[in-house]
Amino acid sequence: MNVVLLGYSKLARPANLPTAMADIMAGSSISGLTVLIVSDTFLGGAVSLNLLLLLISSTFLYAGGVVLNDVLDFKIDQIERPERPIPKGDVSLKGASLFGTGLLISGIILSFFVNYLSGVIALILALAIILYDTFSKKFQFLGPLNMGLCRALNLILGMSVFGEISHWMYAVIPLLYIFAITLISRGEVYGENKKHIIWAGLLYAVVIFSVLMIVPDKQGKLLGLIPFLGLFIFLIYSSLIRAYRINSPENIKKAVVSGVLSIIVLDASLTVAFDSWQFGLIVLLLLPLSYILAKIFAVT
Repeated sequence: MNVVLLGYSKLARPANLPTAMADIMAGSSISGLTVLIVSDTFLGGAVSLNLLLLLISSTFLYAGGVVLNDVLDFKIDQIERPERPIPKGDVSLKGASLFGTGLLISGIILSFFVNYLSGVIALILALAIILYDTFSKKFQFLGPLNMGLCRALNLILGMSVFGEISHWMYAVIPLLYIFAITLISRGEVYGENKKHIIWAGLLYAVVIFSVLMIVPDKQGKLLGLIPFLGLFIFLIYSSLIRAYRINSPENIKKAVVSGVLSIIVLDASLTVAFDSWQFGLIVLLLLPLSYILAKIFAVT
């Protein structure tokens, strides 16, 4: 692959992009979209098209956010992460700026093609992304909260497929989860963040309990939900415990990577809670894709 093209690909964090798509699929399942897709006469119908537009929109918004984050962290990355495309010289600072901005704008425009509410939510999400990249990430509490808000808005973007939002309060689940992951990442370069890891472990427990509590039909759904939540618990806690025992930058990074990619399993669990295990399995299929891409491209 061309060095410049590979550099732009690395900037977009391809391994993370399926997690953004999983948010949309979970949010749309909470809104009841998958039921209509099944009854839709043609896969190319309006229902499926709207879902496709939101999936692409979310992917562009996420990619644009991480690209601009690297643009704004250029000077820091020259010292801490010189292997990244911009400090390495594979991508120019101006080129990366235009690329990230174009992705954000494209994501907003695509959402407006779904409906006005989706477009407004995408716009708010883009502003939240810019706020994190430019300001809030510098603060110990505000940064993780802002990052969690971005993920919550992404789930709500999926819920907005019909031009209205149902169960918006469930977006607090990804908010808390991403808050926890962002706390862990605070020690990714230098290590020594056991206190943050403890808080993250507690927040993880709150997230798991919350998913169990929001299941509409507990008797009918819990049996199908347990395998998904079991996988989620194993993935997030196994790496977290390892990072606590040996609090090295390497183990912390692995805990962050596992946490980020496990968003897909969390979204699959939410899908099962409101839809069926079959649709949850479709969301879960994004996980091996993310792991494959993570072998090639950096997650953090």
